[in-house]
Amino acid sequence: MTTRPVAVGSITIGGGAPLVLIGGPCAIENERHALMTAERLAVIAADCRVPFIYKSSYDKANRSSVNSYRGPGLVEGLRILRKVRDTLRLPVLSDIHQVSEVDPAAEVLDVLQIPAFLCRQTDLILAAAATGKPVNVKKGQFVAPRDMRNVVDKILSKGNEAILLTERGASFGYNNLVVDMRGLQIMRDFGYPVVFDATHSVQLPGGAGDRSGGERRYVQGLARAAVAFGVDALFMEMHEDPDRTLPDGRPLSDGPNMLRIDDLPRLLDHLLAIRASLGEA
Repeated sequence: MTTRPVAVGSITIGGGAPLVLIGGPCAIENERHALMTAERLAVIAADCRVPFIYKSSYDKANRSSVNSYRGPGLVEGLRILRKVRDTLRLPVLSDIHQVSEVDPAAEVLDVLQIPAFLCRQTDLILAAAATGKPVNVKKGQFVAPRDMRNVVDKILSKGNEAILLTERGASFGYNNLVVDMRGLQIMRDFGYPVVFDATHSVQLPGGAGDRSGGERRYVQGLARAAVAFGVDALFMEMHEDPDRTLPDGRPLSDGPNMLRIDDLPRLLDHLLAIRASLGEA
């Protein structure tokens, strides 16, 4: 089944268009790091002829501990994302958490992302939809794939058809997630592009006590399986050294499940080969 195409700048997601990569560090560290990482990822994606959207969060509002690093905040984070967008000519995506963030975020972001834990927040979804910008909604770990139809209807109620739905795993007991690949097809049957988040799907929520753990070694296998299943885009958080700490000694946000950037070129080659074997771009 071909999904409805969604335009993000010059990039098309769905509608039979080539596989799109959405990625970057989980949380923005600073301007220099954001520009360096975005440029490196853009070069890798271009070499592999994969359309690329840069993602990094200005605020990680859902953290395990009050002491966890959250990012630079709305104002500074959007300034940095604007710099990435304008300097490197890349579309940018980030999470929004409150209705008050929607308008300033929409001035900068090419895609507004609704975090998984907020996917049922009607006011936030309606405000994002009303901007007319593409809206990427991450399916909550507690939500059945077929129930995402209600989210689609909320966005459509504002006349916005630029809808992306992202699978990022389902809760499996305590501190664990699993991926039911059937959900990818169930959500694609709504007619809108489906994205697979290969890195948050291996997260171990709260698994390290005051922070989440993760199982990075499963990222590439799940990515390959999702592409074989026919997803329209792949979402991966990536970092040059995901196990390092910040200057103040705190760990990176979601470091244990971020992909090492050095591993990206070979993985993209594998994903494109799988896509080609299906007779798709």
